[in-house]
Amino acid sequence: MNSKRVNNGAEQRFILVFETGEEVIAGLSAFALEHKLDAASFTAIGAFHDARLGFFDWQTKEYQPIPITEQVEVLSLLGNVALDRGKPMVHAHVVLGKADGSAHGGHLLEAHVRPTLEVTLVESPAALIRRFDRETGLALIDLDASASARSNASVSDKMN
Repeated sequence: MNSKRVNNGAEQRFILVFETGEEVIAGLSAFALEHKLDAASFTAIGAFHDARLGFFDWQTKEYQPIPITEQVEVLSLLGNVALDRGKPMVHAHVVLGKADGSAHGGHLLEAHVRPTLEVTLVESPAALIRRFDRETGLALIDLDASASARSNASVSDKMN
């Protein structure tokens, strides 16, 4: 994957270009870790040669896999990055278009690019924190913890 920062403001914007064969979630996770992202959102378009989506089953609290084993267009890929136990966690949903015009969507668990995936990622200046939620069985964004992290960072910045 190649990347380029395309602005230097309060919100950092990056363009990431994935190449054939690269795995998307692993690549985004590595980028988030390398750039120490603690809050970001992203969108993307491109194509995959295979993907594994998930549909969250409320009863079992697990993702039911939806395998896609053919070339598909990425009609929409949306997601965010937030801290989970101190490390950046990528959360993404995708809609994929098949050759017959049908579409499949869900939580993106894994996908391999062919021929490219173009991602626009915007880093936020405020941290987002995920906390495990017992009711859902998921790590959800905790706005109270995120606000506290933002306040602590502001105090720390002023002291430095």
